[in-house]
Amino acid sequence: MQRTLLLFVVLPLVLLTALGIRFGLEQANQFQEQRLKNDLELVGRAISIPVGTALNNGDIAAVELALESVFVLGEVYGASVFDVDGNRIASAGVTETDLTRSVIPQRIRTTGEGQEAFSRVAGRNLFSHFQPLFDTAGHIQGLVQITRRASDFGRALQQLTVIAWLLWGLFSLVILASVLLGHYGGVGRYVDKLLAHMNRVASGDWDHRAALNGPQEVASLARGLNHMLDSIEQAHRELDAHRAAETRLVAKLKDNEKMVAIGSMARGIAHELGAPLSVIDGRARRLERSGTLNEQQQRNLEGVRTQVSRLTRTVRQLLDYCRPAATQARMLTASVLIQDVIDAISPELETRGCQLELQLPPGLPAFIADAGRLELALLNLLRNALQAAESGIGVWVAANSRWLVIRITDDGPGLPAGCSLATLTEPFFTTKSPGEGTGLGLAIVQAVAEEQGGFFTLSNRGGGCEACLALSLVPHKTIASEDA
Repeated sequence: MQRTLLLFVVLPLVLLTALGIRFGLEQANQFQEQRLKNDLELVGRAISIPVGTALNNGDIAAVELALESVFVLGEVYGASVFDVDGNRIASAGVTETDLTRSVIPQRIRTTGEGQEAFSRVAGRNLFSHFQPLFDTAGHIQGLVQITRRASDFGRALQQLTVIAWLLWGLFSLVILASVLLGHYGGVGRYVDKLLAHMNRVASGDWDHRAALNGPQEVASLARGLNHMLDSIEQAHRELDAHRAAETRLVAKLKDNEKMVAIGSMARGIAHELGAPLSVIDGRARRLERSGTLNEQQQRNLEGVRTQVSRLTRTVRQLLDYCRPAATQARMLTASVLIQDVIDAISPELETRGCQLELQLPPGLPAFIADAGRLELALLNLLRNALQAAESGIGVWVAANSRWLVIRITDDGPGLPAGCSLATLTEPFFTTKSPGEGTGLGLAIVQAVAEEQGGFFTLSNRGGGCEACLALSLVPHKTIASEDA
């Protein structure tokens, strides 16, 4: 923009002023030259009368005296008197010596008017004015020549020319400085700032926005840049959201595929093992009631029934893990739900000899959920804590307007090192000894937490492990992810 202003504004303006000065100097030169010529003509007219009278009387001394008088003016370089044929009669200063070969005498005789001519005399360039001399009868009896140096015409304008071009140069510099400073102050600095903003954005600072200051055009460019950056940022957010949704869909698809595979396997196991296990358990119970077994046989039979019970529990956990989520949603009271689960686990607590510390505040809110799924998840957490505890477990319940938080702690050895929550909640992954766990308990808890719009965490504490199950008290689709 600066170069454009210099090329299309400053340069034409400077050239136009230069042409104007040149034209003005030419006019001034012509005016000055004409003025100097008029001055010589006036001098010639002034002395033509006394010179003509003296020449008519034949008084050459008077003629020479009259010629000497012109030098008083200080502008005359020479004066001469010639007869009608061009022969010099008298002279003073530098003039022509002979005009017989010049056309000047003939022109004066023909026109009766004064004549002008430039000539070179004694190595000097002269300007001459020739004025006719008349006798008493009005006839031309000769002519008078008044000369001055030709350089006088140029010298008069030389100083004016120098001053004019100096003023033009100063005017050009003022225009140039005004345009450059005006451009920078009014446009350039704002354009530089806008370029700096764009460079910050180009370097990766996508959150930066240009300041909306400066002229309207620059502010419009900054506004357009900010709008473009906002659109790009919005597009990036939408793209990230689409990618996150795609990632969730892919994860959900994998989970669904995994669930389908596990469900197919569970149905096959239930079909293949369910009936035989029931038959084995039933016959074992009849043998126990027969009273024909000795002590050793009774212990062996109890071992058989224990293994059958474990296999039955494994099949049941597989079916629980693959069961559709929230199939029997209804209004639940948190305190009643917690108390029912504790009542269900009480026999196992007595068998293990562990103490249960319960913190169940009054006035816990009611919420909509599947009671069977939640009881299953809580029983799995309590059984895990019971199996890991040395002397006791704790249940801590808290609630606010959005969340019901249940913390279950134990005083056992804690989580094994190097195991993340994602690993611990993988189906069939277990840290227990062979034959003590199926690896589905925590997977079921994680699935139930997701079904209820909540979350599940595991962490070590000062001594033992803490499992935290947070359940949404409002429809989980309306809960922003940051609230979780």
